[in-house]
Amino acid sequence: MLMTGATTPSAAQLDESRRTQALIERNFAAREGQLLLGGQTVQTLAEQFGTPLFVYDASVLQRQWQTLRDALPDRFRIFYSIKANPNLALLRFFLQRDCGLEIASAGELQQALAAGCVPERIFFAGPGKRDEELALALQAGVGEIHVESVNEARRIAQLASQRGEPAAIALRVNPAAQVEGGAMRMGGRAAPFGIDEDQLPEFLDAIRGNPWLKIVGLHLFMGTQILDAQVLLAQYRAAIELARGLATKLGHPLHTVDFGGGLGVPYFVGEQPLDLAALRAGLAELVCGLQDDPQFTGTQLVVEPGRFLVAEAGVYLCRVLDVKTSRGKKFVILDGGMHHHLAASGNLGQMIKRNFPIAVANKLDRDAVELVDLVGPLCTPLDTLGRSILLPSVAVGDLVAVFQSGAYARAASPLGFLSHPPPPEALVESGKAQLIRTRGDDRTWLADQPVGERTRNG
Repeated sequence: MLMTGATTPSAAQLDESRRTQALIERNFAAREGQLLLGGQTVQTLAEQFGTPLFVYDASVLQRQWQTLRDALPDRFRIFYSIKANPNLALLRFFLQRDCGLEIASAGELQQALAAGCVPERIFFAGPGKRDEELALALQAGVGEIHVESVNEARRIAQLASQRGEPAAIALRVNPAAQVEGGAMRMGGRAAPFGIDEDQLPEFLDAIRGNPWLKIVGLHLFMGTQILDAQVLLAQYRAAIELARGLATKLGHPLHTVDFGGGLGVPYFVGEQPLDLAALRAGLAELVCGLQDDPQFTGTQLVVEPGRFLVAEAGVYLCRVLDVKTSRGKKFVILDGGMHHHLAASGNLGQMIKRNFPIAVANKLDRDAVELVDLVGPLCTPLDTLGRSILLPSVAVGDLVAVFQSGAYARAASPLGFLSHPPPPEALVESGKAQLIRTRGDDRTWLADQPVGERTRNG
């Protein structure tokens, strides 16, 4: 039964609780009511590393990578998108599995090189690359720079001429047709990303014949957080047609066709996992249609997921500092909040706050009996990780786990807000936990380091 002062949970709140239980069963395990991450209890991890803490389970990383690899034809290469989570240990995890890396800044370039990625397996995208960043990418010898405008192409050509070596570029195209179905749709509308498809002939006329630019690829980004395999396949087919037209104009096949990321993971009630069997079947048909097409001779097909590979592996672990009631509403105050996990607070793109999957990680064997708000330690009402969420009775000292926290969590949060120390990160692999970023370390890279010099990341 519900405790005094709580209201009766709605059907949606009950569904939310059941969904969290199913997520735990899918990804993790429990022992005597305690959540296990890679075989380690949350209590052990909290005592070893302190809280708040991000923990990543390597077995979930492996499953997500293998699941995607099995869904893709052999002709596809996976490039991990660093922006999802730039920790060196995670980059090395995917590099060991023959992934390339997609970057969007000089900092991410530093991180990719520090992780040991060979430059040829780095793609550099992003709408606002500074000359200094482009020069670093050319100096490092990245595989491709993905061009977003005529002005950027001309700046790259100028920098390449100073080095005396042509730059390998791919054209990032904003397609004319919008494909519905993702959380953020890009095609068919005005956008700062890429070259509008209808401006592509004009763009090619402007740079054609420039000896310092070598067009080797095409990159499309039409959306993100897509959970419908048919939407992804429609995007891929549109990309193939664009690539065929570009190859015809250039007079030679492209080296790469980059379909971007977009593969989603379910966060909220009502969302279903991506149907990878349907994706596999559709991609097999797509690749079969390219086998005898001279416009795709030797063309490598690329996807660059981030969220899909790391989101489910990550847990944000906080400790309860206080429990209080205000005008009939119970508040559970945590030692972590939106400064570490902006997405879970609903302040990273949500129009209406929806709760991430959340559990009391040391009371998984207790019945959910009360509705509470989970708030952080910051002096702002925005610092709410869970609103009207159904949980077991919560006490000071309990551990709260926010799931789906491996992507766009720590990396996309205002870590400096109120000067709390940035949280550490730990990776649990084969039953052993290791610190992969120390508490207080908010650096992805060091500005005064030359390209290729390793940076400390925990």
